[in-house]
Amino acid sequence: MMRGETLIGAGIALILIGFLLVFIGTIVSAFSGESEVQGGGVIMIGPIPIVFGTNRGALTLAMILAVILMALWILGVLLMRRG
Repeated sequence: MMRGETLIGAGIALILIGFLLVFIGTIVSAFSGESEVQGGGVIMIGPIPIVFGTNRGALTLAMILAVILMALWILGVLLMRRG
């Protein structure tokens, strides 16, 4: 399998896993009764993150995720230049 095909397959798999997690979370919260919703996220534009969250805990977790994503992006760029 070529490198591009592998990346496309990995991207599709990640999208499907994301949809599955949202679906499972919806089902679990619907049957558990009372629940409090908290959320946060990271939008990556190149290596620059845009972080948002509904409370301090979600924002902290999103910032940690942003740092990890930035490191992975930089590592990917460095590996692509070598190969």
